[in-house]
Amino acid sequence: MLRGLYPGRFQPFHLGHLGVLKWSLEKVDELIVLVGSAQESHTLTNPFTAGERIEMIRQTLEENRIDLTRIMIIPIPDILMNSIWAYHVGMYVPSFSILFARNPLVIRIFKEAGYKTMIPPAFDREKYNSTLIRKLIITNGEWKDLVSESTYSFIKSIKGDERLKEIVGTDK
Repeated sequence: MLRGLYPGRFQPFHLGHLGVLKWSLEKVDELIVLVGSAQESHTLTNPFTAGERIEMIRQTLEENRIDLTRIMIIPIPDILMNSIWAYHVGMYVPSFSILFARNPLVIRIFKEAGYKTMIPPAFDREKYNSTLIRKLIITNGEWKDLVSESTYSFIKSIKGDERLKEIVGTDK
């Protein structure tokens, strides 16, 4: 059985992430979705908790009828030593053979640790970009079509949009 790893912060989980996830599932039997920076929340770059991000991902997968038995969603806290991050990840997740990532540093770290890596397509990275989506939420821009319907509803239900606006107000 071939198992892959797809790491990200998913702040929030958007349709570009969904595209990478679907593409990755075409290459492996099982996929570990690694929710990074799990200890972070309520900041401008990490406004959502790990639990909230896991819910966004699960709800999006269900909405898109993706087989949840093929996916493991695992949160992981950061460490401040890039050179051993791949080994740190290995303590939190089941074994895997291939990493799916676009971040050059993440790719380098896992290659040096002996993992096979694949770079997924960008899936309209200029449009599907968590930083942009957070900015649109803060400025009352149009972001609903950049995330799944379930993620949009979830963020609204937890008042995540209000949280982001309040974070910006207290940071200035």
